[in-house]
Amino acid sequence: MARRNWTREETILAMDLYTRVPFSKIGKNNQEIINLASIINRTPDAVAYKMSNLAHYDPELQARNVSGLSHTSKLDKVIYDEFANNIGELSFIAQNILADMQHTSVETLLPELKLDDIPIGIDKEQQTKIRIGQYFFRMSVLMSYGNACCITGLKNKELLVASHIKPWSVSNIKTERTNPSNGLCLNAMHDKAFDRGLITIDKNYRIVNSRYIKDAVMDEKTREWFAFYNGKEIILPDKFLPGKEFIQYHNDVIFKGV
Repeated sequence: MARRNWTREETILAMDLYTRVPFSKIGKNNQEIINLASIINRTPDAVAYKMSNLAHYDPELQARNVSGLSHTSKLDKVIYDEFANNIGELSFIAQNILADMQHTSVETLLPELKLDDIPIGIDKEQQTKIRIGQYFFRMSVLMSYGNACCITGLKNKELLVASHIKPWSVSNIKTERTNPSNGLCLNAMHDKAFDRGLITIDKNYRIVNSRYIKDAVMDEKTREWFAFYNGKEIILPDKFLPGKEFIQYHNDVIFKGV
């Protein structure tokens, strides 16, 4: 049987899944890869191979001297370049492709997002994109950090937040809002402190406490808890390393100073 070339739609789906699977877990036995392979009528090996091809263009992996497979196609580079900095659009398009392939709707694929509740009108598509983008931003950020807080290592998902480094409200819609490199996986307490500028991370990915957290009224155990992590390096992600430009913004604009 002749080998079937990958289509643009199939490559988009592989790229979308690549954003949510740690590089170390790309393989034929990964259940998410098996599921996608079934939908597009390919083998899990073929899907894993395609994702490794896409990894070849990941600058973070290149910087760590980790690279994917080198036998890539022109389409692989086109798709990577088109969507690497616009994960929100990638997720939206991918979900629509999946819905079409399975003869269903995006609303049915993602019932937890309650997309049917969005009023029909000129803003419905935009609101749908926002909800899908936020949903997959969280998935990508938590995946990158192994579903653990990057400060404490806490692994209870109910207590974890995909926290924006540069706030959502001032982030570029295409390149920053749903960019996993603009996210940290934090426990709820550190998320709130980070959001309010009471802590930050520096260019070396170390925690820096503000003088306001140091001077806040709290019991000694909580004070010791915050002080313990001050100066410590965060647990770095498998992929989507925090962007230095986002860190600089948080340092300059959000952080309240030492």
